[in-house]
Amino acid sequence: MKTIKIKNKKVKKFRKGYPLLNKSSLVEANKSLKEGEIIEITDEKGSFIGKGYYGIQNKGVGWILTNDQSVQIDKTFICRLIKKAIGYRKVLYNDPDTSAFRIFNGEGDGFGGLTIDFFDEYYLINWYSEGAYHFKEYVLEALKNLVQYKAIYEKKRFGKQGQYIEEDEFVAGERGSFPIIVKENGVHFAIYLNEGAMVGVFLDQREVRKTIRDQYSEGKRVLNTFSYTGAFSLFSALGGAAHTTSVDLANRSYAKTIENYSLNGIDYEAHDIIVEDVFNYFKYANRKGLLFDLVVLDPPSFARSKKRTFRAEKDYTSLLMDTISITENNGTIVASTNCAKFNMRKFKSFVDQACKDSRRSYKIIEEFSLPKDFKTTSSFKEGNYLKVLFIKLEH
Repeated sequence: MKTIKIKNKKVKKFRKGYPLLNKSSLVEANKSLKEGEIIEITDEKGSFIGKGYYGIQNKGVGWILTNDQSVQIDKTFICRLIKKAIGYRKVLYNDPDTSAFRIFNGEGDGFGGLTIDFFDEYYLINWYSEGAYHFKEYVLEALKNLVQYKAIYEKKRFGKQGQYIEEDEFVAGERGSFPIIVKENGVHFAIYLNEGAMVGVFLDQREVRKTIRDQYSEGKRVLNTFSYTGAFSLFSALGGAAHTTSVDLANRSYAKTIENYSLNGIDYEAHDIIVEDVFNYFKYANRKGLLFDLVVLDPPSFARSKKRTFRAEKDYTSLLMDTISITENNGTIVASTNCAKFNMRKFKSFVDQACKDSRRSYKIIEEFSLPKDFKTTSSFKEGNYLKVLFIKLEH
């Protein structure tokens, strides 16, 4: 087993359970290491810290999987992790109103670089490095032994710069006939496991969608920006919204939103579904004097169009000011980000700055991070990437 040494000044956080190996923490890079190779991690004097595997992804060069020197990282180890993770989600497995959730969440469940999602007895494995993919047969064997499944699919997310690799993603079982229809808190979604990187819904926003439906939608004019397949709009409509407007630049968003509305008995023609750059839509809304009671703002961490590049860590404040300008007095903005480059405290500072610059008083009335099935560990705070704030504009 090859060894990687951690710089003395970085050792303390790894002894406290920090799992991600990054180049800046290493004494020197071991160029002979291969993807998926089991490694021992020590301090500069050779004192044991942990065991893990080598795997390059956008976050680092590998993950520590155990701090116990006697533990072997093998088929039994992987099976034990997945079995424990499945047990942790038992409540969701038994929920008759929800059939889509995460059953294994990377480092939160003990294995960074791997996630597994459940879609009504279809399982989707996401691999984030070639190193993680090295353990494919162990993971597959564990799933086959532990769960009933219709099919298992996979997505490789370790192309250049962490990009999705497009190829046949069917792994085991019987090929699905897509879409498969899943439920989330009683609401139906169309899921496609064979159409690129995204499948039709972002599972980490489950609790936010339910809150919008149950507490914030009735009688409201709702704008859903960066709307993807219209999930927030759909929950708003089902919550009694007077009208919803969904805006997304991607052409696919139009048909996908119609599909989800129709699945739930909502007349999509009574709502607006617009294929447009959100930044251009803000300008249009301001020209027309449009105002909304509830605006959902959930941009990607990074986005590039022909005229603009958006980076959440630099540009969220400006985007929020655009949103404030078309939000009614006493209206609510659901500000969300999945950017791991800043924490909730920093995110709140963006809100404060945007409201001050817009000369609007505000109050944060709800706050969300990842749901329980997206298990995280306190030693790796950046793993709890989701930050959602319900902002009430007071005048």
